[in-house]
Amino acid sequence: MSNSFLEAIKSRRSIYALDKNVSLSQDEIEEIVKEAIKHSPSSFNSQTSRAVLLFGENHDKLWNIVEDTLRAIVPAENFASTEGKIASFRAGYGTVLFFEDTDVIKGYQKDFTLYAENFPIWSEQATGIAQHSVWVALADAGIGASLQHYNPLIDDAVKAEWNLPESWNLRAQMPFGNIASEPGEKEFMADEERFRVFK
Repeated sequence: MSNSFLEAIKSRRSIYALDKNVSLSQDEIEEIVKEAIKHSPSSFNSQTSRAVLLFGENHDKLWNIVEDTLRAIVPAENFASTEGKIASFRAGYGTVLFFEDTDVIKGYQKDFTLYAENFPIWSEQATGIAQHSVWVALADAGIGASLQHYNPLIDDAVKAEWNLPESWNLRAQMPFGNIASEPGEKEFMADEERFRVFK
């Protein structure tokens, strides 16, 4: 069975060996990110997901913030591996920051009180779908990426640096770039352990 969507999903991997030699323009990457998030589903079509796309000095600045933040809390004797990992993200071409807008979530909680406790859960599902959509779309365009979670440690510094709304809650960071080295073979648990099918 041939399915181009499934093939695109299979092409999405965590790529840590990145460089800046991408073949797409910044405008083309911007369009991919926008379209992927715009067409990702959310409960009640609430569209809670937000994104910030960083290129050039802004991309480097983010990973400098991460490095400085972690240097202050990670013991010096253990920092070399952390520094190396951050350098691999900085070596990429750009970063997508994923946020959820808490003001929108609160508005839906007020308007639909019966489901109030579910909207934060549905928001997390929405951001997960948006992140996956962007990741697959980038992979389908030949761009490697990985998903990182330095929030909430860097939240305040990120909001201050790029003057972002207080209601935007940082959920993940996705460094991306040219695939400098292919990842190893991916291992999967047995289908019998994950799935139940009743016919």
